[in-house]
Amino acid sequence: MKFGQVEHPETIDFTLPPDAPITAATLKKGKKPLEIYVGCAKWNKKDLKNFYPKKVKDELVYYSSEFNCIELNATFYNMPTASQAEIWKGKTPDNFKFFPKITNSISHFRRLKEVNPLIQQYCDAVSHLEEKLGMVFLQLHDNFKPKDFDRLVKVVEEFPKAIPLAIEVRNQEWYSDPKALKDFQELLAAHNMANILVDTAGRRDMMHMALTSTKAFVRYVGANHASDYTRLEAWVERIKIWKKQGLEQLYFFVHQNVELESPLLAAHFVAQLNKSLGMEMHVPKTLPLVVKKVEKVEKVEKKTTKK
Repeated sequence: MKFGQVEHPETIDFTLPPDAPITAATLKKGKKPLEIYVGCAKWNKKDLKNFYPKKVKDELVYYSSEFNCIELNATFYNMPTASQAEIWKGKTPDNFKFFPKITNSISHFRRLKEVNPLIQQYCDAVSHLEEKLGMVFLQLHDNFKPKDFDRLVKVVEEFPKAIPLAIEVRNQEWYSDPKALKDFQELLAAHNMANILVDTAGRRDMMHMALTSTKAFVRYVGANHASDYTRLEAWVERIKIWKKQGLEQLYFFVHQNVELESPLLAAHFVAQLNKSLGMEMHVPKTLPLVVKKVEKVEKVEKKTTKK
């Protein structure tokens, strides 16, 4: 995920902004104990290099034994089918959740124009995930601006009520125009839909900290820098506050600009959540990655010693 990538992440202020006013008001509605789902964006070996033991034959089966969710980006590029959803469902344990991205034919090519038939097709397919469907999410094109708000309103109002929806707007005008931002937040809050938070180096404006549902959907993008870990620890502290205020569910997905250590980052995050919030979540085994990282460090140290 190279969106928001910068050449020098050490120059970025990664401090989490204060919560937007709508957040506390939204979380007051929470009544249920906090459930947490932490995962990566994909499960294939190419993107999670060195995460899988050598003898693993089915990547999804192994991935879902370590993580309790997946941000499913495959559905962005191809319209899912019912049969594919049933296969995914059948390979994963009972507590596993899928968070599939809405297909780009809806969000990018048609830009929400006359998309109801496609939305119905998409929702019919992902509904076959049944109890393993966590939430679908709509990522709008970078050039989808507030002037197109009416299209978004129509989609939100007509979206199938049985399918939970989160939305991510990327164009900078949504964040620089106070009225546009307010209208967008109020639309989502009125329909109990999640307002996606994107934590990435080059777009700090997307850290709006405005929760419009008691479910927080966070897409965290590591910058392949040492600060990736300390940034996660800051998130743990904010989530601790949200938990006290009434947060019911956290969906947290770890990316990197160059996917090298996403499973390591995610495992670190889970361990910190367990420690700080008194949770008892399974901490993913990342031994293959850890071994690889140690070997790399030792190799560098040997070269330095020889010099």
